[in-house]
Amino acid sequence: MRNEDLIHWLHAEAFEHVLSNIAIIDREFKIVEANRHFEETFGPWQGRFCFDVYKRRNDPCKSCPAQQTFIDGKSRILKETGVDRHGNFAYYVVRTEAIVDPSGDVLYVIEFSENVTESKELQRAYRALFDRVPCYVQVLDRDLRIVIANEKQRETFGESEGKHCYEVYKRRETRCHPCPALKAFQDGKTHSSEQAGVNKYGQPTVYAVTAAPLSRGDDEVAHVIEISMDITDVRSLERQLRCAHALEDSLINNSTGGIIAFDGEGRLSIYNPAAEALLKLPAGEAMCGGLRKESFPPEFQDVLAGKRPSCYLEDAILLARDGEEIPVRLHGVSLLCDDGSLGWAAFIEDLRPIKRLEAEKLEAERLSAVGETVAGLAHSVKNVLQALEGGMYALRSGLEKKNEDRLQRGWQVVEKNFNKVTGLVKDFLSFSKGRLPETKMTQPNDLAREVVALYRDVAKKVNVTLTADLAPGLEPAPLDPNAIDTCLTNLLSNAIDACQMSEKGRGEVTLRTREEDGTLIFEVCDDGCGMDYDVKKRVFTTFFTTKGGGGTGLGLLTTRKIVQEHGGKIVLESQPGQGATFRIELPRRRLPPPAPPDIL
Repeated sequence: MRNEDLIHWLHAEAFEHVLSNIAIIDREFKIVEANRHFEETFGPWQGRFCFDVYKRRNDPCKSCPAQQTFIDGKSRILKETGVDRHGNFAYYVVRTEAIVDPSGDVLYVIEFSENVTESKELQRAYRALFDRVPCYVQVLDRDLRIVIANEKQRETFGESEGKHCYEVYKRRETRCHPCPALKAFQDGKTHSSEQAGVNKYGQPTVYAVTAAPLSRGDDEVAHVIEISMDITDVRSLERQLRCAHALEDSLINNSTGGIIAFDGEGRLSIYNPAAEALLKLPAGEAMCGGLRKESFPPEFQDVLAGKRPSCYLEDAILLARDGEEIPVRLHGVSLLCDDGSLGWAAFIEDLRPIKRLEAEKLEAERLSAVGETVAGLAHSVKNVLQALEGGMYALRSGLEKKNEDRLQRGWQVVEKNFNKVTGLVKDFLSFSKGRLPETKMTQPNDLAREVVALYRDVAKKVNVTLTADLAPGLEPAPLDPNAIDTCLTNLLSNAIDACQMSEKGRGEVTLRTREEDGTLIFEVCDDGCGMDYDVKKRVFTTFFTTKGGGGTGLGLLTTRKIVQEHGGKIVLESQPGQGATFRIELPRRRLPPPAPPDIL
């Protein structure tokens, strides 16, 4: 290409091929020439002012760079905003250059502009992301001054740009050690640590910080970016959780009751010292599978098997490692959280001390009653002797006078008092015995039938109807038949007497048997005179009787003693004029085992 052609190409073609937008403006701010890129960006320009093309204005801009260049002839670079040919908001960078004539006068200004709208939008997006991220973000220079910080950091620690990071985060005047940002400046690597600071309200703040190189200068890191996550709540919750665990451990380990828990997979998870002592099984051995579920009552085994949600056993047996049967009170529950299962737990109270106290109390009552009986026996015997003396006198005088009526009256007095002495001695002997029941497998209904048969005629004579309401199918139980016979005899005798004392002149007495939840029950009900509160309080005390001279006051006391010796209890329900119900409750699991047969 010749030089003339090159010059022509530069003037005619290069102007169109330059990628920047080019416009030439005269002193009236009218565009006198523009290239193809300019028109593609801002639209038609012919015959229009620059402020109209760039910004859709009707008058020149107040800070027009072209005007300044016309005045001083200097080049300028500015960021401007305007409207593109489609009416959209546009960012562009414009550079102005003066076009001068040989005398140095500025005839035109040529403007080179670049549309940077897309870059600006990206910057805005990045800035929004920078400010909205849920953590603290800041950029530090080598002097550890904060160059820029995001919105969350400013909200928490206050305005911080230009300040040292240690002033902002920790209210201190010197650098921290160790400082992850310093390490990042030194070795150009990423470093992390946990730091404690103070927010703008003076409250302690804990945050996990990661510092990484952001930009490099001449052979060294120029800026470091720090990203910090506030973990104040996490650390607070961790501390609360540690305190809760410490409290839980303290309560479990110092509980006087046994606490045992299994997780959702059936593995033993809690086994406190009280449980260890109760079962005589070391914790290490128990945690390694040594604790057998057969050690627990069947009801709790059902809870473990998911057959029932809970069980409460007032009186149950726990099998220790050496085979000892431990009487306990046990509450078993399923542990639930939301809709899931956490496992199962048992809370166990050792009843052995209570059982010992009950036995000691029973023995003390017995010995006390024996002492009282000995004292009262003399008085009773004295009264009987006096009555016998009167009867003997009637007999003697009847014999001397051959008076049949006197003989009959004397004999009745003697017979009555003989029976009274017999009953007194029998009751005393029965009550004073400190022996264990001699149990053997006995059919409860057979005992009840024998006692009813014994008293049916006696009851009939005094206009009392005696009936037996016996539950069919009762299984035999280990009972002392003679002792239980004594109990039922006492209760039936008292019931018949209560009916006699009633104003109705007749009565009904019922002896019932049944079984409820493994408890064998004998129940004697009458519709006699009933008892008020004071009588019910004293009915089980020594020598208390409502029969006047017809009772010894030892019958119910003896009955209660026998029932307790069988591991049961006797319950009284009565209202004045509405009869009474005595109920003997004998849990089968507490009945003394039958004595082994004698070996010859």
